[in-house]
Amino acid sequence: MVADCVITSPGMKNTDFRGARVTNPLAAGSLEGKRVLVTGSSRGIGADTVGYFAEAGARVVVNYRNKEARANKLAAAIRAGGGEAITVGADLTDPSDVAAMFATIQAEYGGLDILVMNASGGMESGMAEDYAMKLNRDAQVNLLTEAIPLLGDDSRIVFVTSHQAHFIKTTPTMPEYEPVARSKRAGEDALRAVIPQLEEAGIGFVVVSGDMIEGTITATLLERSNPGALSARKESAGRLYNVSEFAAEIVTAAVEPVPVGNTRYVGDTTGFSDE
Repeated sequence: MVADCVITSPGMKNTDFRGARVTNPLAAGSLEGKRVLVTGSSRGIGADTVGYFAEAGARVVVNYRNKEARANKLAAAIRAGGGEAITVGADLTDPSDVAAMFATIQAEYGGLDILVMNASGGMESGMAEDYAMKLNRDAQVNLLTEAIPLLGDDSRIVFVTSHQAHFIKTTPTMPEYEPVARSKRAGEDALRAVIPQLEEAGIGFVVVSGDMIEGTITATLLERSNPGALSARKESAGRLYNVSEFAAEIVTAAVEPVPVGNTRYVGDTTGFSDE
């Protein structure tokens, strides 16, 4: 959850749409005219990410599943700060919702330059047994498929994941998180399979893999089900990124050259072994 506070960014008014005093890595005006969709951006990492893009001059889409009031408040704060933002609700597991979302974006902005695939889940209570795979793999593949026609040459897709998911094939994680980790890795693998097609179309693809992030819902749920998990990982890693720090890494991945292996690691990777 993003706490209310006041920040100052060059070229924009004081606003309260991000939750910590972290310097925006994007220069003011550097994304003027660019069009950005961040899924799951009504709160948390997504909200800070969309805020950084807006501060840099991008026209942003705040996507939400059921937090409409929060999304509207965020978009209003961005507009009050001199930015441009629209809100579009969509359940990513519903293909008709996704199609309608992109139809709205096409009508409002005429296309996209950056897509950040931030929304994920699987630890929510009351969901079907296959919900994690449906959201973290199937919905992500459909999202990418629907987005491609809106993305042009020199555009960028960023897929957000965790070390616990990215390295799950070689490094075990907490039992409480394993279904989510395996579903997110399945989603990552499915998206990576499309990289040659994306490159041919001039679309860059980057996976941003982060360690446990303090202040996220996932970290809170893991700590609740496995007390001490967060502090143990923090002690092992030396430090953990907070929400705004991680969001800063995501926006940087959207503008810097695509790294070798299409992967940007955020935070300590000690204890994780690659394939």
